[in-house]
Amino acid sequence: MAQIYKIYMNQSLLILADFAPLIKKNVQTIGLQDIDLEKLFNNTSKNKKNTYLYVHPDIDQIFEQVIAGIKIIHAAGGLVKNSDGDYLFIFRLGKWDLPKGKVEEGEKMKDAALREVEEECGIKIDYLGKKIATTYHTYQMRGKFVLKQTKWYDMGVNKNPKLTPQLEEDITEAEWLSKKELAKVKENTYPLINDILDLI
Repeated sequence: MAQIYKIYMNQSLLILADFAPLIKKNVQTIGLQDIDLEKLFNNTSKNKKNTYLYVHPDIDQIFEQVIAGIKIIHAAGGLVKNSDGDYLFIFRLGKWDLPKGKVEEGEKMKDAALREVEEECGIKIDYLGKKIATTYHTYQMRGKFVLKQTKWYDMGVNKNPKLTPQLEEDITEAEWLSKKELAKVKENTYPLINDILDLI
């Protein structure tokens, strides 16, 4: 099965794959010696969008090599659907997002995903399905370069429960949105959330 890793760095993207993916936008192929995540992150400004591509038959091994020595923060979240077929989105710090959060010490990924979604939106999840995606993005945390790995799970709730945004987590809105309303999310979200939306 084809394997692909996407690592988001500000507005830029590094794609590591064991095949040559079809990409619409301008792509710059790079050599292994040029893959230094922190350097690529620092070279990408907030508004310049670059897509870098590296293809190798054993891409899992290359990925492990690329992330070696980088502090990894593990997070988990959910794509939640209600009985009406609407999806749960949160509005945090001026952008649409999906509920997620850090995995606590000794906590299982699925348990963390459930806990975070329930805490951030004030609901009870009735169905927890399989993992639908793993996303990666880089950022600076207290001056240290980190890579966040987020595992996303398929979730569901019965009926159409009322949502309560967790204000102390800077979540100002939690909304059920129909497929038709997802355009407003796509216009104002993070690139990796758009990757999850492509799965809908």
